[in-house]
Amino acid sequence: MTYFHERESIAKGADVLIEDVLTTVTNRFIGSHPRKAPLFRTFNRGGFLRRSDYRYEMNLHEKFPDMPVGSFVYVWGKLWMEQENDLPFRVSCYGPVRVYINGEKKFQSNINQDVFPELKTDFRAKLSQGWNHFVIEFEKTGTGCGARFGTGSAKGFPLHFLAPSAEREGQEGWIYSGPQSERWSVSSLPRAEATEAGTGFQWLPRNQWSEEDSNRGSFSRIFGNAMGQQAFAWSKLHNKDYKPQQLTLQGKHQGPWALYMNGELIHQGSEDSGSFELPLSLSPGTHDLVVKSTCTSSEWGVQWEELSEGAIQWTSPHPIEGLTDTWLYLGPFSVSSAPAAGDTARLDKVFGPEGEETYWRADQPDTWVRPYLENTMFGKWNYPLGVTLYGILQTGRELACNPYIDYVADHIEQCTSYNEYAHWDSRQYGAPGLNSQLTLIDSLDDCGSFGATMLQANKERELQGARGAADQIAHYITNVQDRLDDGCLYRVRGTVDFMKDTIWCDDLYMSTPFLCRYYELTKDISYLDDAAKQFLLYKSKLFMPEKQIMHHVYDMKFNKTNGVPWGRGNGWVLFSLTELLSVMPEDHGLREELISFLQELCEGYLRLQGVRGLWHQVLTDPESYDEASCTSMFMYAFARAVRFGWITNPEPYIQAVFKGWDGLAATCIDKYGNIYGVCRGSGYSYSPLYYKDQLSWLLNDTHGIGIVLLAGIETLRLRKFLAAQ
Repeated sequence: MTYFHERESIAKGADVLIEDVLTTVTNRFIGSHPRKAPLFRTFNRGGFLRRSDYRYEMNLHEKFPDMPVGSFVYVWGKLWMEQENDLPFRVSCYGPVRVYINGEKKFQSNINQDVFPELKTDFRAKLSQGWNHFVIEFEKTGTGCGARFGTGSAKGFPLHFLAPSAEREGQEGWIYSGPQSERWSVSSLPRAEATEAGTGFQWLPRNQWSEEDSNRGSFSRIFGNAMGQQAFAWSKLHNKDYKPQQLTLQGKHQGPWALYMNGELIHQGSEDSGSFELPLSLSPGTHDLVVKSTCTSSEWGVQWEELSEGAIQWTSPHPIEGLTDTWLYLGPFSVSSAPAAGDTARLDKVFGPEGEETYWRADQPDTWVRPYLENTMFGKWNYPLGVTLYGILQTGRELACNPYIDYVADHIEQCTSYNEYAHWDSRQYGAPGLNSQLTLIDSLDDCGSFGATMLQANKERELQGARGAADQIAHYITNVQDRLDDGCLYRVRGTVDFMKDTIWCDDLYMSTPFLCRYYELTKDISYLDDAAKQFLLYKSKLFMPEKQIMHHVYDMKFNKTNGVPWGRGNGWVLFSLTELLSVMPEDHGLREELISFLQELCEGYLRLQGVRGLWHQVLTDPESYDEASCTSMFMYAFARAVRFGWITNPEPYIQAVFKGWDGLAATCIDKYGNIYGVCRGSGYSYSPLYYKDQLSWLLNDTHGIGIVLLAGIETLRLRKFLAAQ
């Protein structure tokens, strides 16, 4: 199989520099996925919360307990798509449900689904590029009304629906009608251009203050009568001129208050209520202003007079979609638990004592600010990205290129710095708007790969929140992840029933590199011992002694292996074993046994290298396609085994590494740095044809980019090692 014309290969000649290949591949990835911060939106808690499976809980019977049988409720939301796509959706019905997308009916429940809400029904729908409007019709019957609705891919690709109307532009969540006695016709369903007012119906949750509340000050209507407590408001003043400007802030206050600018106290208000005038000199640029107010009566806080036209204006403390003014609010706190005002101007943490934490909110009914990760790559936490970032990190180290290291550290720190917040967000709203896999860990895939890279990056610079995330992952792997009686890690759950109660050779990578890094961090040998034990346990269940390679899966439901030596699964095993041996003390009791296992595996894999230097998708089937990620992992491990002296006959492995690199560069990497021939994420099967034909390759799949980089690095190190002999 040929992935591209030879003229497009990055290897235009045998003397192509490995360093140039590493640079081209890394630059292409970083250029395609630049830094992007989380997107902040408002969210109305009167809407629908989500469950941990990221589906919205649309129980209309709970919203309208007196709704008569035979009435209807309509729910409306929109979803943005960067390009046309076919997406999976999942619904569990509490009564009859009809889903319309862009005016077309895409799903209608049947009588069986209507009465068994525990059923999960999947359907797919093709969405257009741009905004897609969803209207869901719910009918009230004797069994209930509503559904649990959302993505069919859970944490892998959470979907954040937005309020569809101009009146709530930028806000996350759905809006819904009150009970309707008559069913709406399809032509009357709200469309993309509709406004709430234009539909002629009152939509919920309530988005505007009542007239009475509107006449009160913002602190009073948001926090109510919180006698003796404190709260904060945060905005920014922006001086767009090139020189300092003089201004006078004017307004009224009720009760004691203080004003901080850029973290420093600049005004302490009196105990009494009244007007104030505060002269300021404001340098060019943007300045944080934080108000601290103490409640001493039913009315409290500060009201500002409008600024006169000029170079200075109020601006939101951060771009927040759905925010209707320039202020955010935090509180209330008892005086003893209130944070220092100078430390509040940030969005990456929750505030307050344990059990009473809170976060910023908007001056709208029951409306809070939440961060959402809507990037396709930067800032995401998943195991293939853990491998990719590890490759970029090591490339930065090998080439002494600090921008590569900084890119990896920034990506990971965007995850870890929000770890504490994301857990709070999940407790409040059912599923977090970011860090879904780290926050809701329920498998080794969720934590081990990315966590191992996190600890490597943390050696370069201390990452905010990394130690807490590492402790969380270590606790999960050691105390929560399912194990057999002998301690072997296994999968008690699966995305489908067929995958339950299985042992995958992939999971040696999903667990042991992290355990090794955590051992380095803590010096607690028990984590290294656990990693070593896993290799011997997996060997006892998955090793093929006659071929000296590994089955992909052992299925305990059938008490047998699946009989297929999948390339990347085997690659994970050998790759991870070298990670373990590289940090294992020379006097460790299992070291010699593990080196012997590595030697057996290397012998088995060496025999299976293909004629072009690559290994195959199904290792024993030369008619299956040349697969880049397993090739890279075998090369990586062979090169390290030679350098560290783990094998006694290095020459054939040296030749295999160089032959593998020549094959990779010539056939799997084009001149633009694109990576071809990387197998997509897998399920498993007892049929080799599943791996050979159905489990196809993807262009620039993150399962392979980092591994290809690591293979190049180890090939380069091997050349230097041999030259120094």
